[in-house]
Amino acid sequence: MRTTISLDDRLDRQVRREAAARGLSVSAFIARTLDDALKQRERTGPPPPFRLVTVRARPRPGVDLDRPRALEAGDDVTRFGRG
Repeated sequence: MRTTISLDDRLDRQVRREAAARGLSVSAFIARTLDDALKQRERTGPPPPFRLVTVRARPRPGVDLDRPRALEAGDDVTRFGRG
């Protein structure tokens, strides 16, 4: 199958240089590289599911979690004083 891909100039030079060093055409090098990458993924399996660890806690009095920017602004005032 014919497929057109776009590579930035830096990547194009790397691919051409590596293909030449291995004695392969650019197409053969790309096909082999993709095949190896896909086989590696099959061997390792899918990544483990993401698990969010939470804790039961309440924010300190005066902290509004719906306004996180206010926390930063308060920290700035504490650290640098009022403008």
